[in-house]
Amino acid sequence: MVKTKPVPYASAVEKAGAVSRDGEAGTCSSACAVASTLVAASRARGCERGMAARGGVEEMRSRVVLGEFGVRNVHTTDFPGNYPGYDDAWDQAEFEKNFRVDVIRMDESTLEFDMVGIDAAIANAFRRILLAEVPTMAVEKVFVYNNTSIVQDEILAHRLGLVPIRADPRLFEYKNQGDEEGTEIDTLQFQLKIKCSRNPCAVKESSDPNELYINHRVYSKHITWVPLGNQADLFPDADLRPVHDDILIAQLRPGQEIDVLMHCVKGIGKDHAKFSPVATASYRLLPDITLLQPIEGEAAETLKKCFSPGVIEIQNIKGKKVARVANARMDTFSREIFRHDDLKNLVRLARVRDHYIFSVESTGVLPPDVLVSEAIKVLIGKCRRFLDELDSNHMD
Repeated sequence: MVKTKPVPYASAVEKAGAVSRDGEAGTCSSACAVASTLVAASRARGCERGMAARGGVEEMRSRVVLGEFGVRNVHTTDFPGNYPGYDDAWDQAEFEKNFRVDVIRMDESTLEFDMVGIDAAIANAFRRILLAEVPTMAVEKVFVYNNTSIVQDEILAHRLGLVPIRADPRLFEYKNQGDEEGTEIDTLQFQLKIKCSRNPCAVKESSDPNELYINHRVYSKHITWVPLGNQADLFPDADLRPVHDDILIAQLRPGQEIDVLMHCVKGIGKDHAKFSPVATASYRLLPDITLLQPIEGEAAETLKKCFSPGVIEIQNIKGKKVARVANARMDTFSREIFRHDDLKNLVRLARVRDHYIFSVESTGVLPPDVLVSEAIKVLIGKCRRFLDELDSNHMD
């Protein structure tokens, strides 16, 4: 076995000039300076490695990274004890500090807002509640007195059930399962009665149904509210009607008519899609696009075309075209960048793990901001019932 002889510390010092050529020791201060330099360099390298490792951990905890052939860091991993040096135990004060809701855009039917500082499970629960557990009023029963149109009774009833009704469900109670007849506190009654006839003023040579016939198209605007009991006194100013007036229900020809009575009740989308208050409720993670090095010239123009409009902008710096990220939020992440071998390694595509962009589009039954507040109330109610169950089981 070959044994290696350790190099004495004096050799390292000697190379640095701390020892004279004739072997006499140099000054103590020079030796100390060299030793300090070596220790500092070692610590710096260790610090760099530590920072790199910590940076990788931070990326794993806070970013979902989109690669050329897959997606990394998909699952939430910041649970207690998973990362040494991180205290991931849930703390209410810390949650309240980080959590926020920012309204980005709102009109009478749509709402876009950011919800920051929550986990995917909570965001998805909120979305599902909006779709399936916020109540509305919808047609449940259709009493057909006369229907001579070509639309079968069952199809007609189904179409009427999907017409959104502008009525505040918070003013009504759920109908009891065994009750056949509705009351003023749980039922709204609407009537559709219309008959098609010929237009006596139509030109003989005309072939346009709009000129030849009267009431040949049955729209939702022909549906009228018929108060039950004292509803006329309870809702004197209420505009109870279909949300949209131009929903086509059927087409008639002279002599054909429709005469039906409809009962609307309170329900939730989990029971039937007609009760769902939203046309769509979805969320996505906030995009995070990082340019790993400057991209100039024609490469900058190519980079701009790889993203949605408004994401990348070209700046003129000292006569050069230089690309920069203008608004990553607008990107849809088509990953077109990975088709360009000269660019795909210069850009990092990621999404912020706890930043959710919600889009809510109401059917018009209630404003979207009211729907969001009602969904929050439902979620709070679920949490309270869960806590009550825990307390009752603990007592047992």
